[in-house]
Amino acid sequence: MIGKGHAISRTKASISYGWNKEKEGEIVLKEHLAGDTPQEITEEFKIIQSQNERCHKNTLSFIVSPTVEDGKDLTKKDLEEIAKKFLKEMNLQNNQSIGFVHRDKAHTHIHIYTNRIGFDGKAYNDSFIGKLSQVAADNVAKELGITRVREVQKEKLNELKALRQEIKNINDRVLQTRPKSLDEYISKMKAYKVEVIPTINKFNQLQGFRVAYKGVNLKASEVDRSMSGNRLIPQISQNRSFTRLKEAPKNILVLNRSVQLSTDLASKITKELVKGAIKIIRDTGIGYGY
Repeated sequence: MIGKGHAISRTKASISYGWNKEKEGEIVLKEHLAGDTPQEITEEFKIIQSQNERCHKNTLSFIVSPTVEDGKDLTKKDLEEIAKKFLKEMNLQNNQSIGFVHRDKAHTHIHIYTNRIGFDGKAYNDSFIGKLSQVAADNVAKELGITRVREVQKEKLNELKALRQEIKNINDRVLQTRPKSLDEYISKMKAYKVEVIPTINKFNQLQGFRVAYKGVNLKASEVDRSMSGNRLIPQISQNRSFTRLKEAPKNILVLNRSVQLSTDLASKITKELVKGAIKIIRDTGIGYGY
């Protein structure tokens, strides 16, 4: 089961979407609300939201999606239980919420709209809400015995074991040529029909890489941990120098474009460098050999 979440400002339009009869929208959850239309529910949200005018994105939108197979067998009562447990995991069980199930596609899923403003007038902290939604959905799936996203991913990776090994072998072959830049590495991988796709966010920060090969598109780390950005970048950067990389680079050139590293990626690279330094000290007893 997968969970997604973010803060929004279009409360009425979003609730109307959830209520859409063409998508076979059916209410499966109603917490601290009395209204029977999107307009009435929105007005009830607004009464509480008026206590905190500084918060503009004052509604939380969630999508909770069981697997296709699980969704076929889930009753309205089952979906209500999932929605309630999800909100409890998010610590939002005391906020106004309304949830709808959509069955217009083969994939049954729940839309939940929750007032970000509590009855005390305080705004719910939406930092990392996307990640927290994933964890909450996974915890609910584990508790209820529903297929977890990790199980689905593990099964998918097992099915692609031979292909992943093929990509890993190509990666190792390319790294043996000691490419001195990411662009050189990407170009050499492409010569073997492996497309390495940098993931760059709207802040011009590199977050990692994906790999496309023979119709399959995976995170580089799903192919093999050694291909993750936090391991690949230090190894390639090292090829340009005789000295060991001491810290994560501030900027890096990718596809002839200068980008920064995301905070998360820079942190992971730093941890890898520290682990490498500790290993050298442990193995040699003398520290860095600059």
